[in-house]
Amino acid sequence: MASNPKKFPNTLLSLGSTAILLLAVACKSEKPMTVNDTQEVSEASSDTVPILDSMEILKTLRSRERQIEAYQPSATRDFDLIHTDLDLSFDWTGQAVVGKARLMLRPFFYPQKELVLDAKDYEMGAIYLVEEDSLSKLSYRYDEKQLGIYLPKLISSEDTIEVEINYTAFPERNAGNGSEAITDTKGLYFIDPMDTIPGKPTMIWTQGETEHNSKWFPTIDKPNERATQLFKLTVPDTMVSIGNGQLIKKEQLGNGLRRDYWELKLPSAPYLAAIAIGNFGKVEDKWQDVPLGYYVEKGYEAGAAKVFGNTPEMLAFFEQKLGVKFPWPKYDQIVVRDFVSGAMENTTASIFMEELRLNEREAIDSDWDYIIAHELFHQWFGDMVTTESWANLTLNEAFANYSEYLWNEHKYGADEAALKLLSEMEGYFAESESKQVDLIRFDYEDSEDMFDAHSYNKGGVILHMLRRHLGDKAFFAALHLYLERHAFQSVEVHDLRLAFEEVSGQDLNWFFNQWFLDKGHPEIRVEVDYSQPENILITAYQMQDLKKSPLFQVPIEISWYEDGKRNSRVFQMTKAFQQFALENRVPLSQVYFDEGKNLLARRAQEISSDRFATQFKESLLGVARYEALDSLVAREATAQLEIVLPAALADPFWSVRENVLGYLQNDPSWPTRITGLENQVLKLAEKDPRNSVRAAALDLLATWDPEKYQSTFLKLADEPSYLVAGSALMGLVSAEDHPADTAVINRFADDGNFRITIPVAEYYIQQNIDGKGRWFLERLDALTGEGRYYFLGYFSEYFSRHPEEGKDQAVEVLMDQMKSDSKNFMRLGAFQALMGFADDQLVVAEIVRIATLERDPELKNYYDYFLEALKEEN
Repeated sequence: MASNPKKFPNTLLSLGSTAILLLAVACKSEKPMTVNDTQEVSEASSDTVPILDSMEILKTLRSRERQIEAYQPSATRDFDLIHTDLDLSFDWTGQAVVGKARLMLRPFFYPQKELVLDAKDYEMGAIYLVEEDSLSKLSYRYDEKQLGIYLPKLISSEDTIEVEINYTAFPERNAGNGSEAITDTKGLYFIDPMDTIPGKPTMIWTQGETEHNSKWFPTIDKPNERATQLFKLTVPDTMVSIGNGQLIKKEQLGNGLRRDYWELKLPSAPYLAAIAIGNFGKVEDKWQDVPLGYYVEKGYEAGAAKVFGNTPEMLAFFEQKLGVKFPWPKYDQIVVRDFVSGAMENTTASIFMEELRLNEREAIDSDWDYIIAHELFHQWFGDMVTTESWANLTLNEAFANYSEYLWNEHKYGADEAALKLLSEMEGYFAESESKQVDLIRFDYEDSEDMFDAHSYNKGGVILHMLRRHLGDKAFFAALHLYLERHAFQSVEVHDLRLAFEEVSGQDLNWFFNQWFLDKGHPEIRVEVDYSQPENILITAYQMQDLKKSPLFQVPIEISWYEDGKRNSRVFQMTKAFQQFALENRVPLSQVYFDEGKNLLARRAQEISSDRFATQFKESLLGVARYEALDSLVAREATAQLEIVLPAALADPFWSVRENVLGYLQNDPSWPTRITGLENQVLKLAEKDPRNSVRAAALDLLATWDPEKYQSTFLKLADEPSYLVAGSALMGLVSAEDHPADTAVINRFADDGNFRITIPVAEYYIQQNIDGKGRWFLERLDALTGEGRYYFLGYFSEYFSRHPEEGKDQAVEVLMDQMKSDSKNFMRLGAFQALMGFADDQLVVAEIVRIATLERDPELKNYYDYFLEALKEEN
């Protein structure tokens, strides 16, 4: 087990008070000293040693004791799990798993007399020691969390044993709050097991991270364990099963049942074991000799072929960048209902949320490459090489997050990748306002706490900075070494550092200490002195609280343009205050600090609106033009915007075009102030290569003059893209003076996509058309995910206006969603919709009752706030 570089040594507890006093005075840091510590040490140096009073000594000692108590070590390996053989059947009515598990193990090093396994909420049957063809019954203890099996003799590390455990598991007893990333913790989920919900498929799927697979099979449920597998699944012969590894056998059992054999011959961590069972359709694909399967509900196969269609190219790209072949025998991607996360990277079988279940038309605008790349990259980083403890989770998630950047850079260009990186930074910065912790941290209260914007967002950006520091060749060579050296093993952060050091020849302790083993980020104030244009002077200050965060060693990239060509120079900032002379060859009027937004730092710099306008005009980086436009909009810099806007609408980066279209909605006078602006927007609506830009242009035309563009809206309402068609249809219904003909709107009423359903609902409400209660109920029943969420407000408004058409049934549906939907944002949406009936005291009373049952603390606080406001109103 690797040591924790920030762990306080236990030996200090046995020292006398004098030794503790001297250590408390002398030791300012538990990390090895870095370049950033030198200033602090020199300031503390003195000819006399300060004397601490007894209260200060006690305070220091208790602080150290709290660190020791909070420390979450990597799991001790008493046994090495070699192989897991499961024979499972499923009690759909009772939502239970009936299992026989045969586990092959050996003591890891020390001889053992008892085998302890994780097994949560089981009913235990007989347990046996398997010896050749005979079974010897074993005694055991069980506390509903862990199973202790008493072995007949002391077993040494040279011995291999096999135990058989007969059990029934009840995952429903394990519902938990989960985390922001994983919202529930049952481990295995029965979805509509009795087939009672119209339109909802019956299925089973699993989600084992962090330590939840032991809720459906007994194992050593720790990330530093790994074993081969054979899972035998008894399933209805009308259903499809998917598991880790390869399907090696199908056995007909009669009585409508079949047993499927899924074998994984390469070792994998227990939390990455997975199964899925349901009436899935399958799209078959291939990358070289790796079979690929895309599993979705039947009827959605054509959409899945589009949604997952880039998978072979992703595999080829990642193999080429890493120099490591895809490590597993096949790769399946399965879309399920009611998943408790976005997706999960189970070995050879990633499971995705239902938002990726799209028909062929919906898939035209599919934008799910990022999550597909994320889970695929995990097959190397997380599955082949696995973090040894949840404290090191970022070794899995940072790489998966950074794969999204890599794929965008390869497939869609540097501008799209840079904007993705900026979005990741902003996600981290938002979390950092209330939470700043070490990236590698052994003091978490619950392993679920590790799934945050530090482990994901910050980790990915740090890898990007390391890549820029070392260069592509060294960066990817180090990743190759790291993967090859630790294939099918567990790792900690120092394994990664050592790989980078071996390849680059550099000591990277400074980088890993400040970014992985400490908290916070630099907050840099930049001042640029243009008084000598032939030698620009840049002054930089690190403004972060140095009592809470380190003094960072960071690159300062200064860039400028000469005759349209971009130039740059990188300076290393190692102090709290530094000045850099650019020593430019020709006089310059404008330079840029971190123009490409590659540095994880909050920056403060006084930049005039004129300089932002210049930045927009001359920068070759889409993310810099995006920033300039955004800043001018935020300042309402009208004079500069009048110059910039036409160019922004023609910008080569689609995100800039889309952003400016959204801004223009705020002021209907722009067409009268800039000649030709309206025609420019109309051309974007009709011909832009990006459907999201076309939709934004249509939204803008509907804001400016919906009557004028009725013919355009009517024509584009039949576009294949739902983004375009939905915005065109909303434009049609937004004309108040000459509303669209009801017959035209009714032509779209049966379309199941929410982008069409919502404009139709808007029309029915706006025109006060009655007799549509059944339509609203049926539409809501058909919608799932974000589409259902957006529709809820229209649903509530219609029935509040037309209670005679089914208000009671509408309220009942919303109550059920608020009470039992697995997604917190869907429960929130139901609550918000129910507030439309707040004049009904019986409804309010039931809302209050359900709100008291809410498990999510943030959602509960939201409920309390609005219910208190409602109480004050009444």
